[in-house]
Amino acid sequence: MWLSFMMTINAVMAILYGYFYFAFFTAMLIGRIRSTAGFYIMYGIHIGITVGSIIGGFFINTTLYVEQIPYMVLVVFGAILGPFYLYSRKQNTELEGQLQSANERISELSVYEERQRIARDLHDTLGQKLSMIGLKLDLAIRLVDQKPAQAKQELKEVRQTTSLALKEVREMVSDMKKVKLSDELIQVEELLRVANIDSSLKGTYKLKDVPLIVENTLSMCLKEAINNVVRHSEATACTIVVSQTSKEVQLTITDNGKGLPPSVDQASGNGLKGMKERVEFVNGKLTIDTTTKGTTLTFTVPLVIVYQEG
Repeated sequence: MWLSFMMTINAVMAILYGYFYFAFFTAMLIGRIRSTAGFYIMYGIHIGITVGSIIGGFFINTTLYVEQIPYMVLVVFGAILGPFYLYSRKQNTELEGQLQSANERISELSVYEERQRIARDLHDTLGQKLSMIGLKLDLAIRLVDQKPAQAKQELKEVRQTTSLALKEVREMVSDMKKVKLSDELIQVEELLRVANIDSSLKGTYKLKDVPLIVENTLSMCLKEAINNVVRHSEATACTIVVSQTSKEVQLTITDNGKGLPPSVDQASGNGLKGMKERVEFVNGKLTIDTTTKGTTLTFTVPLVIVYQEG
């Protein structure tokens, strides 16, 4: 309504008195329109009225208009370029605001993801080490009367495991931990041995040309999976298979235990949710097979990490 009122004044003053300068103020107001469609519609109408008023004014008061041709050219250019300048400036300001909001949101999500990662790493690392400590202490208690020397050796290993756990926690908190799958395989093999579970390692122990985040993810998943085997499966044997192709790395862990109970949600039970989140973060997947006796976990991670939106 106000724009229509201003355009009418602009046309009347330009035709009757040669005051075509009002077109300048109307153009500035059009540049502040938020709607894209509204902007172009009002812009086109304004240009048409301005040019029409000037042409009409030439026929009514030719002498006056001829004298003001230089100013008239400036006004016409201002009417043409001014709205676009203000409109683009307004759009840039809005985009900068959206970008700032998006950056703040990304920062919040990054902090949240880092906290989740540290929480999972602490859970996995301490869980494995505490399980080993508990098993060794139980063994030492049984041996303390019959075989004091062996019990003493088990207690020494408990002390070493405790120091190692403390070291790993400090490294993870300072984001210094770099876990190799080959090193983790040695740790879990020792844990299975202490738990009186026969272990069998097959495949490629040392990965080649694998991104650090992929190897770290597989190592943490291996650690958590073996913790589940020791604590919950009641298994007597566990097989770990590592295979690598040019496109992906696959880690398979199979036990002959009692399997997952029907009441356990495979999406969240026994640390499965944390393992699933880890492999999905690097575009991998976790598959769970309970069709045969025991449980089989298969972690498949591509070697090329592609981050997708959404």
